[in-house]
Amino acid sequence: MPEATSAAALPEQASALLPEQRRSRILAVLGSQELARPAELAAELQVSLETVRRDLVALEQEGRLRRVYGAATLTGDRRRTSEPGREERAQLLREAKDEISRVAAGLVAEDDTVFLDVGTTAEAVARHLPAGFRGLVVTNNVMVVLALRHRPEVDLHLLGGKVRHDEVSCSGSDTIRALSQFNADVAFLGCGGISATRGLTDYDADEISVRMVMLANATRAFVLADSTKLGQVATRRVCGIEVLAGVLSNRAAEPGQVAELREAGLPVLLPS
Repeated sequence: MPEATSAAALPEQASALLPEQRRSRILAVLGSQELARPAELAAELQVSLETVRRDLVALEQEGRLRRVYGAATLTGDRRRTSEPGREERAQLLREAKDEISRVAAGLVAEDDTVFLDVGTTAEAVARHLPAGFRGLVVTNNVMVVLALRHRPEVDLHLLGGKVRHDEVSCSGSDTIRALSQFNADVAFLGCGGISATRGLTDYDADEISVRMVMLANATRAFVLADSTKLGQVATRRVCGIEVLAGVLSNRAAEPGQVAELREAGLPVLLPS
């Protein structure tokens, strides 16, 4: 039986598709799953990685997609109906989450009360809290608690409630009741998307209800949004941009998306 040939090893002439056809297929894939890695696209199209990379560069130059760390995503103010699972999100854009977390760390004073929302970027913020931080962290994110379990100097409060198993988080009326007892200096909020026109949006109604209390009870609220979430619109509205103190994103943020948010009056903070 002949040995299988990987997509990376395929010669340029292996695909009968014209460049325009390949690029249309790439856009179709991204329209259905939001993010795709070059190796996955190469296998789908049966072409080499080099061919896919050239197609991605061409599509990015046309403004039709963005290349992010190890993957590609569509551009524009787009509506999403679902998000990848937690484990997949935890693996994606690790460097971007670290960049965002370092920006967040610079916004926290040593004795602040901090709300940390659900999501993998909030977990990264917990890991990057300054060494001198001695304040209070209030969260409904079990993974945040695990990230801070070796820091006894941090006053850590986990909000109980109905457990969302796939996100390892709590929400619902019990969570809101417990959260309502606290006021915070700063809140770091997750999101499904942030748009100059549609504001902060996400997917899960129970998590959004908790997030809205965090917004109401925090002096400043910042959205944690990697470059793939700028300009995105998820299925449920959380709030308009006027109630937010800013958006924290990573170096790969598309300049046009950053400019659009800033022109609408929302500061976008990027790593230096």
